Amino acid sequence: MQHGKYRFIAGFLVVPLAIYGVFVISPFVQAIYYSFTDWTGLSSKFKVTGLKNYQRLWDDELFWKAVGHNVLLLLVLPLVTLGLALFFAFMLNVGGRRRKNAAVGGVRGAGLYKVVYFFPQVLSIAIVALLFKFAYNPNSGAINSFLSAIGLDSVRPDWLGDPDLALWCVTAVMVWSNVGFYVVLFSAGMSSIPKDFYEAALLDGAGRAQTFFRITLPLLWDTVQTGWVYMGIMALDGFAVVQIMTDGPGPDYSTELLTYYLYTKAFSDGQAGYATALGVALLIVTLIFAGVVMKLGRRERLEY
Repeated sequence: MQHGKYRFIAGFLVVPLAIYGVFVISPFVQAIYYSFTDWTGLSSKFKVTGLKNYQRLWDDELFWKAVGHNVLLLLVLPLVTLGLALFFAFMLNVGGRRRKNAAVGGVRGAGLYKVVYFFPQVLSIAIVALLFKFAYNPNSGAINSFLSAIGLDSVRPDWLGDPDLALWCVTAVMVWSNVGFYVVLFSAGMSSIPKDFYEAALLDGAGRAQTFFRITLPLLWDTVQTGWVYMGIMALDGFAVVQIMTDGPGPDYSTELLTYYLYTKAFSDGQAGYATALGVALLIVTLIFAGVVMKLGRRERLEY
């Protein structure tokens, strides 16, 4: 019977595993192989060059500049996005006035607020980037028009044309477009936390800040950790926002990211072998980031 059971399980697994191997594992293996070649991406003829592409990466200043920008996004984007999402979700679910027979309560109209926060998720990232590109326009954009309306004509910066501001403008758009999703996600998690925990804490004299750090955050930690990994992966991407908003790497390569540099080398410069080496480097950075987050964020699981 045991032998028949294993054959039955293997029969169900062989097809999905084969599909996964062909469409997921195989492209990774091919990319790693092509990273050791001088393939142009257009010709079927190429030769193996060994570690030449990786040596070139090591000496490529633009590559390291892109890595620096991605690392900055890795530090800022998850922290700001998840921090704002936790704050808004906590205020919506626990930040309301105390009502009769309830120790804690959400704000009135919390459901409507969640819909408003979630609205950017309905829009395509291409539409969001295009709208903000118009808003950042130094001459007729909504932001500079507002500054002129309140008498700050002397301020009016060239948001996407200034190397010191361009990457921060892109980061702000990525935060705005993602924070609403995590507000809804964290709100769902907070709503499942028993109110008895908050009532007991309030009876002991705890304030809202203490209840957040001692009750809400520990019980939501698994969700926050997962969100941190996803936001980190998004920080390592950012291709669409950079491509649409800054029409490329921005002034003085101020918004150059690994994904856009990879795209340029593969499809503009005809250096597919070097581009796949960039892709392998990006894969390594992503795996390291995910491993570090999962390792540092590991803690004893709390159940309720």
